Amino acid sequence: MTKRFNRAAQLLALAAAMTAASAASAQSSGNWLVTAGINKITPKVDSGNVSAPSLPNTKADIDADTKPRVALAYMVTDNLSAELDLGMPYKHNLSGAGAIEGTGKIGTAEVLPPTAFVQYRFLAPNAMFRPYVGAGLTYAYFQKETGSAKLTAILNPGGPATTFKLDNKLAGSVQVGGTVRINERWFADATVIKTFLKTTAHYSTGQTQDVTLNPLSVSVSIGYKF
Repeated sequence: MTKRFNRAAQLLALAAAMTAASAASAQSSGNWLVTAGINKITPKVDSGNVSAPSLPNTKADIDADTKPRVALAYMVTDNLSAELDLGMPYKHNLSGAGAIEGTGKIGTAEVLPPTAFVQYRFLAPNAMFRPYVGAGLTYAYFQKETGSAKLTAILNPGGPATTFKLDNKLAGSVQVGGTVRINERWFADATVIKTFLKTTAHYSTGQTQDVTLNPLSVSVSIGYKF
């Protein structure tokens, strides 16, 4: 009887230890998740024309940029979380397209796009792999817009340097990603974000240009749970 009791006690202790270990490694209600990594933003540009007076079909293209990314998430429930994505300003080169394709760089602009998400994380809190989806809002704050000599030659030949300003915009974003547990505290994270963003460029020469950016962001990060 004593041996049976001791064996039962040992089994209960083992089960309790396994439960504690699972809980320690879980992403569950009340946990904070911090991730840091690298993010590449690639605008999917659909450019409008520069308004008159300008050469018909004068358009623009915008290249990609890669910068560090930091995100902070709070587990509201075992499956529902809220996340704030932050980072450094992204610097994008603008080049001629349409009738002025091949003219090269016509300017640069920086954008700071903080984003707030509501996320749903699938599977159990202690699962090794947890996919998730999210929806939220991005505020695109544009700064340090700088026109090149080529932009001046296109819009204001022989005149003073052409400058421009991009409108700051609030845009919707959707997200899909997943985390892979490394140990009780650390995890790897990968996410893809699509933002539906349109803005307008205002040139010092009086012309305007509507541009659909709709950037795609891809990031990989290392995370810590506390």
